[in-house]
Amino acid sequence: MLKIAHPEFEALRKHGEETYPHECCGIMLGRVVRPGEKQVVELMRAGNTRTDSLHNRYHIAPQELVKAQREGRKKDLEIVGFYHSHPDHPAQWSKTDFEEAHWLGCSYVITAVAQGKAEVTNSFLLVGESEEDKFFEHETICHD
Repeated sequence: MLKIAHPEFEALRKHGEETYPHECCGIMLGRVVRPGEKQVVELMRAGNTRTDSLHNRYHIAPQELVKAQREGRKKDLEIVGFYHSHPDHPAQWSKTDFEEAHWLGCSYVITAVAQGKAEVTNSFLLVGESEEDKFFEHETICHD
């Protein structure tokens, strides 16, 4: 389960609306509360550094990941996941999303943004022991 306070949940959805018709992306900082349950404490918006296919691809620069890790450490937080939007496409991971997901144990949150309006938001947990056996598992989002 991914727990995220309602204001942060709405903020990541709004980010997708603001960048429409391009994909937005960001980093979620938080902590593991207990096995199988993570709490998102803070969102860090990231710039989509893709120079091609901005409407259906995203990339977070390594420098932003390092910055997020450093900021997290200062606050006793860690990267617990990432979020991005799917403009005019379902909130379901794509083949590219899967191929470019490498943070085992992290949540990957996707918001479908239809005609500029955030609709469904889903989360997928990247599980496995290595790149060779990784897979996405649907994850419940609690956002009260």
